[in-house]
Amino acid sequence: MNSIFLQHKSIQSLSERRSFLKTAGLGALAMTFPLPVLPEYLVDAPMGIVVHSYAARWHSDTPSEKYPGFENALSLLEHCKEIGAGGVQTVVNGWSSDFAKRVRDVREKSGMYLEGSITLPKSKDEVPKFETDVLAAREAGAKILRTACLSGRRYVDFATLENFNNFRGNAIRSIELAEPVVRKHKMKLAVENHKDWTAAELESIILNLGSEWVGVTLDFGNNISFLEHPMQVIETLAPYAFSTHVKDMGVKHYRDGFLLSEVPLGEGIVDLKSAVNLCKKHNPHINFSLEMITRDPLEIPCMKDDYWATFDHLSGMDAYRMQRMIEENQFRGELPAVAGLSKEEQLALEEKNVIACLAYSRTSLGL
Repeated sequence: MNSIFLQHKSIQSLSERRSFLKTAGLGALAMTFPLPVLPEYLVDAPMGIVVHSYAARWHSDTPSEKYPGFENALSLLEHCKEIGAGGVQTVVNGWSSDFAKRVRDVREKSGMYLEGSITLPKSKDEVPKFETDVLAAREAGAKILRTACLSGRRYVDFATLENFNNFRGNAIRSIELAEPVVRKHKMKLAVENHKDWTAAELESIILNLGSEWVGVTLDFGNNISFLEHPMQVIETLAPYAFSTHVKDMGVKHYRDGFLLSEVPLGEGIVDLKSAVNLCKKHNPHINFSLEMITRDPLEIPCMKDDYWATFDHLSGMDAYRMQRMIEENQFRGELPAVAGLSKEEQLALEEKNVIACLAYSRTSLGL
């Protein structure tokens, strides 16, 4: 797999700063991005669950005795404790102080970790709402807040490089608006590589901001959709990771490119053991949170002209390397899918996949 790592060009100053972090070791990294002081029970916690792993069950109104919907963070925490997870990463939006305290009580009694998922302010007018959510998350016991700059996908949402660059400018301003708030309240803000940034782009954003309070939520699989090899992405972003989205990915050819799908851990192309070890090396207290989204495979239309509109770093060689990787690592059997399943069947498959991933994390990843 090493032979297909993709190459990125970067400016000299960025390369020098990256080289310093890698050669100076954890001590230098800690001075640049100090690790949060965590309670003892959070060290070496079992793998936790990202709320998106329960996309079908979260706020579900499907009448199911076996898989009742999760009304809020409380029911999610309780279920994840029952199945042996170490914590949750869940949406914080409009929590009252009373609800935050209830979440804190459940979390403390269960000994689980809590990470928030929060929306960035788009303007100065939205900063007070953002700060209210930060305070609610802190009251509940979270120290890390995951965020994403784009809810969609770069190759779908933007028709031109100009459109993407406008988004880029607005997204960076949003992070800059959020930084003083998280710095004030001593909360870590972790920006995900959410099918918006290449690994090099996100690294550049973090380094240019230069705040110890803003780092990365490292998603193990998203950037395959950008023709980036997962381990190259992990190697690039692990030095800045405050939190994780652990996933394994399956790939298959289709007419306009390739299909990409989250698959149960150990069944896909991500080198999970190396990824976990690298994250631990850079941040010994990092939590590993499962994002096993049970859905239909995503179409990555890299053989169509429109796909390339915002990727000025890609070349035909990148497409060739990705196609070769797919040929060598095609998923055996059918990729997970929910089309044609009843709501109850979707809920059952979702739970089956989560349980299988937790079992793999214990037996094969030591979590």
